[in-house]
Amino acid sequence: MSAMSYETLLYEVGDDRVARVTINRPERMNSWNNLMCAEFKRLWAEIKLDARVHAVVLCAAGERAFSAGVDVKEEFVQPANIWNHSDGGEDLGPKQNKCWKPVVCAVHGLAAGGALYWINESDIVICSEDAQFFDPHTSFGLVPSNEPIGLARMVHPREALRMALMGNDERVCAQTALRIGLVSEVVPRETLLGRAHEIAALIAAKPSVATQGAVRAVWESLDKGRQAALDHGIIYNRIGNPIGEAQVDRWNMPKPKWVLR
Repeated sequence: MSAMSYETLLYEVGDDRVARVTINRPERMNSWNNLMCAEFKRLWAEIKLDARVHAVVLCAAGERAFSAGVDVKEEFVQPANIWNHSDGGEDLGPKQNKCWKPVVCAVHGLAAGGALYWINESDIVICSEDAQFFDPHTSFGLVPSNEPIGLARMVHPREALRMALMGNDERVCAQTALRIGLVSEVVPRETLLGRAHEIAALIAAKPSVATQGAVRAVWESLDKGRQAALDHGIIYNRIGNPIGEAQVDRWNMPKPKWVLR
């Protein structure tokens, strides 16, 4: 495996074209700060242009938490000019950085507040049985905005509002997360990373032009009405299909690994 050097995350690319990105501040419950935001912005730009990478597994180090959100013990530095201020976590996720490589997110332990920047922008989210999701903002008199706005595009808006309004007084367990569609699979903690990698490897074995086109078409459709999204989507068929089909040998394809879910 090959690796790039970062301070707040780990990044490695395997021979199966799956990159593993590990949020790596376990001593701070994987909370994010200015440095981590800058490193994730650089990371997604590198993944976007790295032809070796067809899919990504996003996970976190340590035992207690996927992420506790923003590091409240460090000041998040904004430019002096208020008109140049931006959302603190906008650099964390792949979609804000226009990276369309499929991302499989593996969540364990606590996933609080700003952890949703990663979860909301992943394409497939699975979690371990010990996962707990919550948004503490309102308990501290803070307005939760971008986190529930992103979440409301993944689950029913009332579920996003319930999490935002309940604050520290309610945590969404793994089974509830599965029921409301926040995750698509719950697995034992010891199999979490293996299962995430298995899913990513199956995706990575397909032509990247096809999987990236699917990701981009669906995510961009969220900002459009239905008919406008369909009209736009057919353009991606015309752009990506000739390339993707040329990269598939239909007569020598491996036998599909059928799985009932």
